[in-house]
Amino acid sequence: MTKSVPSVSVKYEANGASTTSNEMGMRQMQERAYEKRGEQYLLIKSPPASGKSRALMFIALDKLHNQGVKQAVVVVPEKSIGASFGNEPLSKFGFWADWQVAPKWNLCNSPGTDGGKVKSVGAFLESSDQILVCTHATFRFAVEKFGIEAFDDRLIAVDEFHHVSSSEDNILGKQLNDFITRHRVHVVAMTGSYFRGDAAPILVPENEAKFDTVTYTYYEQLNGYKHLKTLDIGYFFYSGSYADDILKVLDPDEKTILHIPNVNSRESTKDKHREVEHIIDALGDWQGADPVTGFQLVTTPEGRVLKIADLVDDEAVKRDRVSAALKDPAQKNNRNHVDIIIALGMAKEGFDWIWCEHALTVGYRASLTEIVQIIGRATRDAEGKSRARFTNLIAEPDAAEAAVTEAVNDTLKAIAASLLMEQVLAPRFNFTAKSVKSGPVDGFDYGESGYDPKKENVGFDKQSGQFQIEIKGLAEPKSEFAQRICHEDLNEVITAFVQDKTAIERGLFDEELVPEELTQVRMGKIVGAKFPELDAEDQEAVRQHAVAALNLTQKAKEIALSNSGDAEVSGNTALIDGVRKFAMDVRELDIDLIDRINPFGEAYAILAKSMSEESLKQVAAVISAKKVQLSPDEARDLARRAVKFKQERGRLPSITSADAWEKKMAEGVAFLARMKQEAANG
Repeated sequence: MTKSVPSVSVKYEANGASTTSNEMGMRQMQERAYEKRGEQYLLIKSPPASGKSRALMFIALDKLHNQGVKQAVVVVPEKSIGASFGNEPLSKFGFWADWQVAPKWNLCNSPGTDGGKVKSVGAFLESSDQILVCTHATFRFAVEKFGIEAFDDRLIAVDEFHHVSSSEDNILGKQLNDFITRHRVHVVAMTGSYFRGDAAPILVPENEAKFDTVTYTYYEQLNGYKHLKTLDIGYFFYSGSYADDILKVLDPDEKTILHIPNVNSRESTKDKHREVEHIIDALGDWQGADPVTGFQLVTTPEGRVLKIADLVDDEAVKRDRVSAALKDPAQKNNRNHVDIIIALGMAKEGFDWIWCEHALTVGYRASLTEIVQIIGRATRDAEGKSRARFTNLIAEPDAAEAAVTEAVNDTLKAIAASLLMEQVLAPRFNFTAKSVKSGPVDGFDYGESGYDPKKENVGFDKQSGQFQIEIKGLAEPKSEFAQRICHEDLNEVITAFVQDKTAIERGLFDEELVPEELTQVRMGKIVGAKFPELDAEDQEAVRQHAVAALNLTQKAKEIALSNSGDAEVSGNTALIDGVRKFAMDVRELDIDLIDRINPFGEAYAILAKSMSEESLKQVAAVISAKKVQLSPDEARDLARRAVKFKQERGRLPSITSADAWEKKMAEGVAFLARMKQEAANG
């Protein structure tokens, strides 16, 4: 019997909207992107398998035929993805043109080195042909060789845009910034996750602000499926070797992709073949390999024969046979073709296994993007598949372990990833300040009692998967850029926050923490660093919106998990009901109340249930050993908050106040006063 994993369950409508095409052959997301086809700089944020490649084809063809763009250059991170941009007979489905790439201009298929391919890019730029596909590396070298001017009046479409960064050592990021500064190209950027594992910004802020964004959320995609209705996300701690505990979370009856840890990671035993053998042995009796597919055949104790695809095998002949069997087009719709896939990396050899019900990952993945891609494996829609889940197996920090600090860091990162994924999968939040002018918004359901003008309301539109939430005292964004961040990019702000080591360490393990130190000071600092061009009012508006989105998801999760004994509730619209319930249960939904919630409180509660008491103490000890007193920067932040406090209340915060946050602000003022005094005394 598999052990239950702490998880949040999101229920979707399954209304078929995201898989139905219009008269031009466009699905919902593609239609939305096409409406923005006239924009010079367009960013498409959309989950894996939502049809980004085809969305680009529609837009690029319009730019080539109707917008005076000479050529389109499609740039992909690796050669295998080039196949997504091969010829497509779009007119067959109602569009007015076909997507055609001459074989010599799909450089992902051509032999040879990037040096030779750069020559081909030069030849293409001189030709009258319209479409070229190449890798990020080839494009980078071509720009270095020919200069950015050579690409004037062309479309540059960058797939998997999260591979780009504005940091100095990212050449492609620098080149894109140069292109945008010159303002002579069109850019369409596409990504399934507009954040990077290293938290580096993708573009410099002034260029990022030039992009118009099309966002298609995970919620919309899954809500619009026909079959898949529920997605669970959770993590499970193990001690010792993961292979010994694997059956506690691996259910042989579920179609599973199992990602074993990288050999250099802490979780790895350093013998990947032995690990695979151990997993196969735990599942049942090995019967040999199928001579045609190369799949390992295993009889379970119940007598079922499991077909297991081992992609970890180093023997090229064996691995290629297995990989070819997985990609066999004749088997695409055959649910019984394979039961479990064991992979070392991403299982990204280009196959698309729609039947996958469980993405099970051992060890922390350094990149949040990679986690999104892994989850994307399980979120394909398929007949008879109503539920899917993602589980991350994490090694408990062992008190005897020399590298305990590294273990603690991995644990924190895994929790951060889990928090972020909850955010990505949840419905979208639109926040507005409650005022006398507030009223119901068309299309939103305000619950059984309907809209109440006397209090803060929560409305939900199940078609679009959006909340409309009124918050008392909420700062509204003024500039266009700040409005865009609040509407489109809150998850990027939240990503930076949950990846901030100080924030997550203190949020989880500092017993003396005053939540406002995180929600106001720390989040304020992150927003200020991320968007320095915004004025103080807009920065505060972005801060409040990001904190509200994170904390409302966490409170909703807390309520959902507290009802998890009730199968009806936990398996139903848990997050949606949770947000509503929280808003109803509080006297007033105001920004001060939201700021007083520790964003990591519920993550700690789950951690405490999942991890052994000894390990928990160990982690807390490692973190408290690093605890430092107030820094001058933090004191200055607190003093700024104290000035605001004085403006609102007519007095400075008191050091003896019973309110922990008021006392903390007073400590910041006192610290600065001491520093000033010490400097004056020399």
